[in-house]
Amino acid sequence: MNDTVFGISLAWIIANAWSVLLALVVLVAGWFIAGIVSKYVSSLLSQRLRHDVTIGPLVGQVARYAILFVTIVIVLGQFGVETASILAVLGAAGLAVALALQGTLSNIAAGIMLLFLRPFNVGDSIDADGIVGTVVEVGLFATHLRTQEGVFLFAPNSKLSNAKIVNYSREPSRIIELKFDVPRNADLAEIRRQLAEGLGTSHAVPANPPEVLVDSLGASAMTLMARIPVKSADWRQARSDLQERLRTLLDNAGGFAPPAP
Repeated sequence: MNDTVFGISLAWIIANAWSVLLALVVLVAGWFIAGIVSKYVSSLLSQRLRHDVTIGPLVGQVARYAILFVTIVIVLGQFGVETASILAVLGAAGLAVALALQGTLSNIAAGIMLLFLRPFNVGDSIDADGIVGTVVEVGLFATHLRTQEGVFLFAPNSKLSNAKIVNYSREPSRIIELKFDVPRNADLAEIRRQLAEGLGTSHAVPANPPEVLVDSLGASAMTLMARIPVKSADWRQARSDLQERLRTLLDNAGGFAPPAP
């Protein structure tokens, strides 16, 4: 009669049934506790740090893996493995894994640096050498983003930490530049007056009024540039609205033609 199960002696299973059962209970409990603690730590940090949702998820993941590590040590201890031996084996295994997964570890280090330097936060719109999107979560290994088309983007932290990052949301306001041509002898004072009245928008920044500058001069016309400060979060919609208003002003004013002699 076969007295082994999956290569393990039945006598050993019977003799260690309590340890096996307890180890399974600890393993399952540790798994669920790690998930609960991870979510709690993430939520608590987000509330305590003035609703900062950037650092919370990463610290939550670190807490989860720490609890799982302790759980594995406890489980192995149920089978008579000494803690010193466990740490020695895990240390050797960790060194081997570190050498084999240098790229993965660089992502962890990069994630920590991103949280320390804070080139962006959750909700910011960024462009990191072609990685373009809105930051959804900064994880332990990678950063999750959502593109303008609503597509999920998974970017390794090491790529972001080594990239030139343009953060479109960091400053409270952004400048919209609109260029248009008018006759060379057009009345600039009148143009500025009409633009100040016609390019008003709810997205504008009251403390920074718009300005109209001469961008270039031609033989019969000059190119003007209107610079309108708007809220960073509204930049895309404001740019569309202002271009439509400028077109209407140009049509109504006949291209800001000079007054008749």
